[in-house]
Amino acid sequence: MDPGVLIGMIIGIALILVCIMFEGGASSIPGYINIPAMLITIGGTLAATIIRYPIPMVMGAIGVVKKSIFVKFGSPEEEIKRLVEYCKIGRREGLLGLEKEVEKISDPFMIKAVRMLVDGADSDTLRDVLGIEIENTKIRHTSGKGIVEFAGTVFPAFGMIGTVLGLIAMMRQLDDPSHIGEAMAVAFIATFYGVTFSNLVLLPLGGRLGTLSTKELFLKEIILEGVISIQKGDSPMITEDKLKSFLQPKDALKVSGGPKEKEKEG
Repeated sequence: MDPGVLIGMIIGIALILVCIMFEGGASSIPGYINIPAMLITIGGTLAATIIRYPIPMVMGAIGVVKKSIFVKFGSPEEEIKRLVEYCKIGRREGLLGLEKEVEKISDPFMIKAVRMLVDGADSDTLRDVLGIEIENTKIRHTSGKGIVEFAGTVFPAFGMIGTVLGLIAMMRQLDDPSHIGEAMAVAFIATFYGVTFSNLVLLPLGGRLGTLSTKELFLKEIILEGVISIQKGDSPMITEDKLKSFLQPKDALKVSGGPKEKEKEG
């Protein structure tokens, strides 16, 4: 699990709890727990989301969110080093020599790419098949991001609906002024839930999906170009130079260890 997600949520929740305790002490925390407010905000957001999107897409978005939290991607520099090593194996032993490397790979996209190399796919086939998978991945990520951000957008609206319902109930009890303050506080809890959950959980997760999608697609593009270079029989040096063109100059130095290592190799 990426610790950033957990750390961010802990900090956000802790700050909210501290503010609540400053105002009314620890004993005031249970007063912020309101089941009807939870039902209208969470249930209403879920209802609106499955109206807007088919249920299988919503379930798929949940899987995409889980992946964004628990899956850790390798760095571009690591992928380039691995592809250059595959290039050396391919030049030394032939493409069939890469077959033994498949068992060491955990990334399904890389496994598919290497297996296609071993099976003798040409560069056009590699670009077509792997390119389609990259495009489909982009579509899935865009869909998941859209669903999460939609939920984050409507969550505060259902918080307002909960508040309106609470105010209506309060107005019916105006004959007892002693309960007006308490009833009004309960009414605004729904808005508190909507705004907090939207801005602390859903909208940040939607943005995170976009960031990680860009990184994953970037890595897949590097893999695609790398296996095509290997298939064409490019030398390891040419393959490395091609793939380093994806990187910023300072990151490209990390692939080969920088100028000093180059001098040693020379």
